Amino acid sequence: MAPSFAYPLTASVLAALVTTGGILVILRFDAWGRRNTSYFMSFAAGVLVSASFLHIVPKSISLNPAAPVYLLVGFLTLYLFNYGITAFTCNMEVDDCYSFGLVPMLGIGFHSFIDGLVYSVTFAVGTFTGVMAAVGMVLHEFPEGIVTYLLLVRGGFSKRVSLLLAFLAAALTTPLGTVISYPVISRIGGPVLGILLSLSAGALVYVGATHLLAHAEHERRPFSLVALAAGVLVAVIIVQAH
Repeated sequence: MAPSFAYPLTASVLAALVTTGGILVILRFDAWGRRNTSYFMSFAAGVLVSASFLHIVPKSISLNPAAPVYLLVGFLTLYLFNYGITAFTCNMEVDDCYSFGLVPMLGIGFHSFIDGLVYSVTFAVGTFTGVMAAVGMVLHEFPEGIVTYLLLVRGGFSKRVSLLLAFLAAALTTPLGTVISYPVISRIGGPVLGILLSLSAGALVYVGATHLLAHAEHERRPFSLVALAAGVLVAVIIVQAH
């Protein structure tokens, strides 16, 4: 295994482990997991958005001057995908059997697969760029595992089946996305890599600013703003120290 591939693979496997940890925590410590999920979301959002604007976006522009266009495309693409999933599931009742949990599970599975692709792209650009993306992304996997499991349980699946499906969809798909995408991405030249990096940045900004913060604000936990500020501070310190 080439050292360059070891980095995104390690990050994606770590993400899968963190996702699995979230599933196991909510399975074993239900009350604690529900109480603190918004803090993980807020912190991860602060890291993701700050790292994207302070490092990943400028890096993509240096590789391709048209990167801002693709940044917008990446943001809108993930927005439209999640909008379609939400619009479909919001019309369902809990009594609509397993589809209530399966549809968002498929959406989360696709999203996690894209996460694996993002690891490939960012680490192909450089180790620091990959690490900056990975810090926030790995942290956001924890609440994602919890959400996937809870949706499946609410959809009528048993705890054991929900555990298995949540692991397959939210955890295993991330390293799978890295393994499948890296052989192609590692051979791509600078301008195309800049496009892919800006698309990834758009997706990261969407996940942080729209997906994670929206859920955190909905729960309105007393120290969510502190967790968000801590995430921003961590990203700023890492970027300035580079």
